[in-house]
Amino acid sequence: MSRADTPEDLNAVIRQHSELLAAQLHSQRESLFPPDASKTMRKFTSGEAAALLGVNDSYLRKLHLDGKGPSPEVSSGNRRHYSAEDIHNLRILLEKTARKPGDYLPGRRAGDHLQIIGVMNFKGGSGKTTSSAHLAQRLALKGYRVLAIDLDPQASLTALHGVQPEFDLRDGGTLYDAIRYEDPVPIAKVIRKTYIPNLDLIPGNLELMEFEHETPRALSRGNAGLFFFRVKEALAQVDDRYDVVVIDCPPQLGFLTMSALSAATGVLVTIHPEMLDVMSMSQFLRMTADLMDVIADSGADMSHDWMRYLLTRYEPTDAPQNRIVAFLRTMYGDKVLNAPMLKSTAISDAGLTKQTLYEVERSAFTRTTYDRAIESLNAVNDEIAQLIQKTWGR
Repeated sequence: MSRADTPEDLNAVIRQHSELLAAQLHSQRESLFPPDASKTMRKFTSGEAAALLGVNDSYLRKLHLDGKGPSPEVSSGNRRHYSAEDIHNLRILLEKTARKPGDYLPGRRAGDHLQIIGVMNFKGGSGKTTSSAHLAQRLALKGYRVLAIDLDPQASLTALHGVQPEFDLRDGGTLYDAIRYEDPVPIAKVIRKTYIPNLDLIPGNLELMEFEHETPRALSRGNAGLFFFRVKEALAQVDDRYDVVVIDCPPQLGFLTMSALSAATGVLVTIHPEMLDVMSMSQFLRMTADLMDVIADSGADMSHDWMRYLLTRYEPTDAPQNRIVAFLRTMYGDKVLNAPMLKSTAISDAGLTKQTLYEVERSAFTRTTYDRAIESLNAVNDEIAQLIQKTWGR
């Protein structure tokens, strides 16, 4: 038998490839973000800062000239650039003289409940993690206090925020630590600050799968209690610290997803408008409904403030996609967000360096490509922000 025909142990090959890939990804991250492999947020032009704040660029210039608020970085050509921290400090300054409360700090007020948004679908490629990351970052940049939770063992949301699970989470540090059945830790212990003001992160890794394995054992022993409340109860510990929680759910309907659904006040289902994806979603919705019936029969309140479908990777010039979009809008009406997330090379190119489109410089892309993609993302995320405000009665 030739060497090429020698059988190999599949588990040994997979483990070898896994370790090789993890090492290469770690090396890539260190080369992208030297010297300590930590990410920072880019600076924003005065025009971008003004748009985020909802004021005119000329007004920002006047504040700068009058010596009010943070001093921007001034480059050659007298161009002003603001850090995300500068923008946050400007929000605090402007809110003091706002015409009405919440113009610049739009988060919770007395009586408003924490918004917990579960982003879900179990079909790969639906844009679930991309949607979660951009939503969390946009809300933080718009002045909301946001907690992003990576509940997906594949941990893509975690990697996008500069944490590499294989190297940075060797001793735990995921939500599993706060929801496990034996010796759970306070959720505050697994929350990390990010490089974006107002945005904190609970990262994920393969350890989350332990919850899927432990829950059946706990149920068989009769000591799991109402397991689907564990995420909700953990979040209650930090309720007063945040306005919005964004949960990137696992791509399957397991115990983690059931727990996230039980905690959620809003549900966002991502849909790629292709026939196979829509057929898959049909099964997904049926299975979800069956699971929620089981949870409701156990005494849980499964009412939600809102539930919406988000069209992702949408190509307006694709005729079959347009037919499916029309079909979905006819069937579900205003349950489908008005704004779709367009398919864009800018988003995928940013992902190559583990960045969102909000983190990359506009100059890195063709101007029209970048503008088209960022307008699409902003429209989606701002529509969701309007849903949040509506829930709070505003």
